[in-house]
This record gives sequence, C-alpha cells and structure tokens, in this order.
Amino acid sequence: MITVIDTQNAPGAIGPYSQAYEANGFIVTSGQLPVNPADGTMPDDITAQAQQSCLNVDAILEAAGSGLDKVIKTTCFLADISDFAAFNEVYSRYFISRPARSGFAVKDLPKGALCEIEAIAVK
Repeated sequence: MITVIDTQNAPGAIGPYSQAYEANGFIVTSGQLPVNPADGTMPDDITAQAQQSCLNVDAILEAAGSGLDKVIKTTCFLADISDFAAFNEVYSRYFISRPARSGFAVKDLPKGALCEIEAIAVK
C-alpha cells in the first residue's frame, strides 16, 4: 500500500509532487526547502535555513508516524559548498543517529534557497 503524506506543519509542494510517500514501511520525503510553513518566509543565512529545512523534514516524518531518529538516508543540496561546515553544525543537532548521507553543491535551488534536504526513513 502506498500512502501520500501531507501536513500543514511543513511547506506545501510548489509543483506537481507530494511532501512524502509511505510505502512498505518506508517514508520518502521530497526535498525540503527552508520555508516557514506558517508564513511562507525563508530566513537569510545558511544556519537558519538549515534549521528550517530540518524542522520541515521532522514535521513530515512526524505526520507519517516516524521521526528523525528513524532516518536511514538523507540527500543534502547546498547552493554554495563553502556553507558545508555551517550546514553540518546544524544538521548534526537534528540527525543525531547519523544516517547515511550524500551532500553536494548545486547550481541553484528553488526560491533562491541556500539548502534543501530530502530523507528516507523507516516507520
């Protein structure tokens, strides 16, 4: 069975996709930009953006009955690789179970974001 995950506690999709899907005990999130779901704003600096992206992933996983402690893989996108150390400092406070991860710089992210995080977790 495949279930669409949708919560008002994370930003809604800005395109033709879902916040996440659950299938066979796995939750797969779409990339989470650092958008505040309450007002649609985005912080200016990488530290605050990394925190908001982590909070958005957490909200989606919680809606699916999971949590950050059950994440097995993340993919992290950065607009500027020089932000990697600052991003890691924030990321490490949320993903304390140290899931497998890929992280890399990309040319641009939607809405001019500095980071984006997607995750795979178990239920």
